[in-house]
Amino acid sequence: MDVDAYLCRDRVSVLIGPISEYKECTMKDSNTVSLKDFVQYPETDMIQRSAQFLRSMAARRTVRDFSDKPVNREIIENCIKAAATAPSGANCQPWHFSVVSDQTVKTRIRREAEKAEARFYAGTSTQKWVKDLEHLGTTPSKPFLEKAPYLIVIFSQLCSYSENGQKTAHYYVTESVGIATGILISALHLSGLVTLTYTPASMRFLNRILDRPSHEKPFLILVTGYPEKDARVPMISKKAPQDYITVFESNPA
Repeated sequence: MDVDAYLCRDRVSVLIGPISEYKECTMKDSNTVSLKDFVQYPETDMIQRSAQFLRSMAARRTVRDFSDKPVNREIIENCIKAAATAPSGANCQPWHFSVVSDQTVKTRIRREAEKAEARFYAGTSTQKWVKDLEHLGTTPSKPFLEKAPYLIVIFSQLCSYSENGQKTAHYYVTESVGIATGILISALHLSGLVTLTYTPASMRFLNRILDRPSHEKPFLILVTGYPEKDARVPMISKKAPQDYITVFESNPA
């Protein structure tokens, strides 16, 4: 099934050529059903599966050197559909994914992003932030926005409107969209692609370029594709588990 058949449920707009307008809807479950798809694995299998997932995700790196090698669009679609399974406040599913591969649109996004970045890097009030980014090798230039085959622009929906204009509030929007984004990043990584989470200093231009309504707020741009053959990544380390895990466990009698 193609993306168009999922537009209402998954809230996806695909910008392969000209920008199109899609009707959206919110799925709200009023009834309950039996939990039929849960699989209880043997504990040894569960440990192995969790360890394999840990190894896979530990190999994930944020990449800034992208190849222009094409990516099969079905991979992107499947990963976004996986992201749209995320839990959300009151099941509002407050997200929209604009999938951009059109070169003209990518060029427009890069142009506007670099304007915002130039102001950010030159601002006196943001110099500490700029200095904190030095070890990552970032600059106001963002060539990956044009070179990577896909930009997935994620919007958070602060509310929704019915066909008659009635407004419905959304709950825990940031948390919900953050969870969906995490699933999307994991899905793309496990599919064999690399990503970059990119947030321009100012992002409202994305509403204009991608024709999204004002009640949607740009969350981030997920740059997606294959790494350049000679891609390099910063030398960084992660916190040790004891620095971010606290266990409250019952003492045996």
